Amino acid sequence: MPDEFESSPGERLAKRVAALRGCSRAQAERLIEGGRVRVDGTVADDPARRVCHETVEVDPEAVAEPLAPLTLLWHKPAGIELAEGQALAGLLAAGADLSPWQLKQLRCISPMPAASSGLAVFSQHLGVLRKLREDGLLLEHEWMLDLAGAVEAAQLDALAQQVDRLALGPRQPYLKLSVGSRSAERTRVRLALKTYAPLGLPGWLRQAGLKPIALQRLRLGRVALGQVEAGGWRLLGMHERF
Repeated sequence: MPDEFESSPGERLAKRVAALRGCSRAQAERLIEGGRVRVDGTVADDPARRVCHETVEVDPEAVAEPLAPLTLLWHKPAGIELAEGQALAGLLAAGADLSPWQLKQLRCISPMPAASSGLAVFSQHLGVLRKLREDGLLLEHEWMLDLAGAVEAAQLDALAQQVDRLALGPRQPYLKLSVGSRSAERTRVRLALKTYAPLGLPGWLRQAGLKPIALQRLRLGRVALGQVEAGGWRLLGMHERF
């Protein structure tokens, strides 16, 4: 018995594109995934969507080449919480470098609290997804914290003694911290953390009596964000490894 999706009106977009272009269904899917197909003037993002009387246009210069799986490093601005598995769609706009289909396929593998900014990782590469899902919390995460006021050494010692509040599972979190600068208005602290719950960072600081102004993740394992402005992104380099 056909399922509800297959029995819905119209035909699959990939089938329509294959007929228009005179190519195989697989090649039609690649054209859609590459952002080379428009439906009623809007770039399509799903080869399986159904179309009836809509106007379907295919870029006449497009080549149906398979897209290599991507890993994208985004400089997340503060104010956006990222959950495991969240799609990049809605966070970045499609364009010449990223198609709507790719934005739907790129998934977050670096959860972050809304109060934080900095390095966020989205991938569709099976090897990277497996590595970070299985070992991501065993990697060292480097953070730069801006804390209100002149934070004393005793306060940082108390913070370190409460690191078990960040535990994710049975492992005790690993913590290394150092003061970068201190003034009456602000103290900058560099943290290196392993086996911890990233979304718990703001609460952990507040429970220790500290007032976080900014939390920025700089590095995950051996991969650093680099010189990417807030809201910007770059692709993981061919020779970069977490």
